[in-house]
Amino acid sequence: MTQDELKALVGQAALAYVVPGELVGVGTGSTVNHFIDALATMTPRVAGAVSSSHASTARLHAHGIRVLEATEVQRLPVYVDGADEIDGHGFMIKGGGAALTREKIVADLADRFVCIADASKRVEVLGQFPLPVEVIAMAAHQLERRFAALGATATLRRRADGAVQLTDNGHPLLDVQGLRITDPLAMETEINQWPGVVTVGLFARHRASLCLLGTPEGVQTLVF
Repeated sequence: MTQDELKALVGQAALAYVVPGELVGVGTGSTVNHFIDALATMTPRVAGAVSSSHASTARLHAHGIRVLEATEVQRLPVYVDGADEIDGHGFMIKGGGAALTREKIVADLADRFVCIADASKRVEVLGQFPLPVEVIAMAAHQLERRFAALGATATLRRRADGAVQLTDNGHPLLDVQGLRITDPLAMETEINQWPGVVTVGLFARHRASLCLLGTPEGVQTLVF
């Protein structure tokens, strides 16, 4: 199976954790796009979705699925999202799609975080994928120096045309390479305290409850 077929497989499998007639939290990215497409086939449908990005909101609307603002919701039964990396404890690196802050906000509303990913995202130790960090622009170079002191290299993410990429919140992103993250919770706590950091793309406090991992043998369910 191709990587895209594996993503479609877990996107469909995630429907088992969605309650018809209830709200669902929806993440961002290519794997989540397959989940949104599958969500549109549910009968009866969900009452609506809380989306983590403009892109996911547009796809939900295209399928006729009602989208609510996070400010309108007190809790969600489940949040479904992908990951750039996930380890054996459910800790994740997220933010490759530049939606990490909003993803963490929606995840915080949810009783359960269902991660959907293909098998390539499963790692023993986080850090091979560059760690995204959403930052306030005036602090970007200061934060680059902080990461350099840890032996890592932080660079501003740029679009294909060379312009600095901004999140839906209007902030730039640093992508940090050279980290071997053996204690995700401690590192998340530390980086989030640095002045100028909006959110670090480590999901340790908001780790996955379970992961639906797409493999050539089918969907593997990892419970944390």
